[in-house]
Amino acid sequence: MLRQVEGSLAVAETVARCRPQVISAYPISPQTHVVEHLSRLARTGELDHCAYLTVESEFAALSSLVGASAAGSRSYTATSSQGLLFMAEAVFNAAGLGLPIVMTVANRAVGAPINIWNDQGDSIAMRDAGWIQLYAADNQAAADLHVVAFRVAEELSVPVMVCMDGFVLTHAFEEVDVPDQHQVDAVLPPFRPRQLLDPAAPVSIGAMVGPEAYTEVRYLADHALRRALEVLPAAADEIGAVLGRPVPSLVQAHGCRGAGTVVVVMGSVLGTLSEVVDERVARGVRVGALGITCFRPFPASAVRAALCDADEVIVLERSLAAGEDGPLTADVARALAGTRARVRTVVAGLGGRPVTGTALHGLLDRAEGGRLGARTFLDLDRTVIDRELRRSAAQEVAP
Repeated sequence: MLRQVEGSLAVAETVARCRPQVISAYPISPQTHVVEHLSRLARTGELDHCAYLTVESEFAALSSLVGASAAGSRSYTATSSQGLLFMAEAVFNAAGLGLPIVMTVANRAVGAPINIWNDQGDSIAMRDAGWIQLYAADNQAAADLHVVAFRVAEELSVPVMVCMDGFVLTHAFEEVDVPDQHQVDAVLPPFRPRQLLDPAAPVSIGAMVGPEAYTEVRYLADHALRRALEVLPAAADEIGAVLGRPVPSLVQAHGCRGAGTVVVVMGSVLGTLSEVVDERVARGVRVGALGITCFRPFPASAVRAALCDADEVIVLERSLAAGEDGPLTADVARALAGTRARVRTVVAGLGGRPVTGTALHGLLDRAEGGRLGARTFLDLDRTVIDRELRRSAAQEVAP
């Protein structure tokens, strides 16, 4: 049933209905509301048969789940920003061990300088760690994708991050139909671990692997991750049939068919962009939007199919890749290799700067007028930049 609810609460209730057996929690804004609400559900007994761990750091949060998952427990945590980077070693360990942990990442900028607002630099920094990465465009998707995440993680024995824009989604109140317990139970069977630490049958997990076998271990981990491109759409379709609504899986196309210009995005900006596209289409402009739900593994075939009519592809990067155009741009460009499409990068929304409809209209006006370069910063204050560059240049030549 639809009800007005905060995004973090909708996610927490959905996670609880996935029946996690171990939750580890360490607070960092803007994910704190998720684990706070889960703690209330555990304290009141609504979330039963679950060990709720309050740990001393983000590194401990994920490290404790590595042990819990290896011991056969359905496991969950949440983090943001510096917290995700602090647990980086454990992020790689969980993937390398093939442990189906689910983690919410409330996307937030990474310092320095310190910034608590939204961009996607934190999860993007972990893009090669071996986790499936799913990006929610709204709070309904954020809730539903957690059911998908547990289902796919356990089917493939691969960890999954569900990424939702911090504050923009986590603290926003909107109508969400939170899956009920019967629906979740219908699509998420009890956890049956692929590997299990059992004192009665002792084995080693994560032991030393030398050059003679390490490449094969990494190959098999990559193979399992890539299978998500087949498993994820099937799981989303099945879950969507039970929930009675479409559940996103790989990409979300909005007006792409026949569009000469398509803007590619991840996360909540898809909503604003879709409205801008509709306004321009109503004026007879051939433009579309493509939302990437699954960033890892990257759905190159689905992206290529969605952009087959495009002459101009504008990739909106919500993180800054210093020294290059951007990771999403690189993946989109590879997917479109050999086509006529020109791929351009626009860096936007860093540190919580709003990506407004007005700014997107201006961006598309520039693209239509042929005034968009290979890389553009949306709403960049050139006065500040030019002043600082002049000051730096003066310092370099001073005796």
